Amino acid sequence: MTRSPIPLPESFLTRPIAHRALHDLTAGRPENSRAAIYAAMEAGYGIEVDLQLSKDAQAMVFHDYDLRRLTDQKGPIQQRTSVELGGIALAHGDEGIPTFEEVLQIVSGRVPLLVEMKDQDGAMGPRTGPLEKAVAKALSGYQGDVAIMSFNPHSVATLGTLVSDRTLGLTTEAFLEKDNPLLPAATRRYLRDIPDFDRVNASFISHDIHDLRSPAVAKLKARNVPVLCWTVKSKADEIEARKIADNITFEGYAA
Repeated sequence: MTRSPIPLPESFLTRPIAHRALHDLTAGRPENSRAAIYAAMEAGYGIEVDLQLSKDAQAMVFHDYDLRRLTDQKGPIQQRTSVELGGIALAHGDEGIPTFEEVLQIVSGRVPLLVEMKDQDGAMGPRTGPLEKAVAKALSGYQGDVAIMSFNPHSVATLGTLVSDRTLGLTTEAFLEKDNPLLPAATRRYLRDIPDFDRVNASFISHDIHDLRSPAVAKLKARNVPVLCWTVKSKADEIEARKIADNITFEGYAA
């Protein structure tokens, strides 16, 4: 399937985007939870969520590869079925891990949805397919504004072969060794320059707030490529980020 880049909908540039939805543990809203999603919609924010793959090849709305930090269970999320994961309570909340299909039903086009597919290869390589197929299936027929991205350009390219009508982007950063200790140095150097932007038919990037003055970002911005950024955690940081970024993904304060 050949495709051309689908422009990023304007809605992603006109309202702040809640990082992992509008989570607040003190209010019983864990990250990527239904409660956090409902709260973000009520506040009128866009929503960013993360996707991992279950044992039965379902796209699950969950950030980590392991259950330990976010639940009272441990072990890789890929070793549990979607039904099992739905029964595992998120810490500081009263609900289980949702599927991507359910989250799409909840949002139902009311706010823009920024979706990050977590790298399933392990080294940002070409071992892709199952998560992207699950994402494409879930998105079939969805009518709202949605944009899908990944740190792994191979993942974005694979999704692009499965869908022709969705906005694709890259999640990007400086790829420093301290932040990516398991990635080979050559891979980190390669990804730092965002060389795959055109190859994967991307329409935007979402870049680390601490690296917004990167030459690679500047080159794309000079082409009028929309630049989102992650993760803004204060109004002061937002003011600085917006000097370069077209919009922000935020958490921990009222943007």
